[in-house]
Amino acid sequence: MFSKKPKSPSQIKGLYYEKLALKHLKKQGLKFLHKNYHCRLREIDLVMRDESCIVFTEVRFRENSDFGNGLETVTKSKQQKLIKTAQHFLIRSGLYEKVATRFDVVSICKHHGKSELIWIRNAF
Repeated sequence: MFSKKPKSPSQIKGLYYEKLALKHLKKQGLKFLHKNYHCRLREIDLVMRDESCIVFTEVRFRENSDFGNGLETVTKSKQQKLIKTAQHFLIRSGLYEKVATRFDVVSICKHHGKSELIWIRNAF
């Protein structure tokens, strides 16, 4: 039969930081809806609900912030792909034009050996 493809070290690290972000967002009162939603365009790391708003969250990890934080890595091109992927999610879920939406970024970087998390609401 088929076996799952082994995850690379960077994929394993990414999953760890997505879990860290999810835990933080849940503590802030957001409700979990979906993880790693993907279509042919791109993947959305976390889909959450904040009261009546659907929140599409991009999780970005940097080993250090010497060259900027995770938010700075979400280029206009990536933003456009995330928006189209979010539209795909909303259409497939029957929620298109029925709910408010926003795009957040959770930026995580190492600072003195500890993970420092910054949650940017309405990032774009």
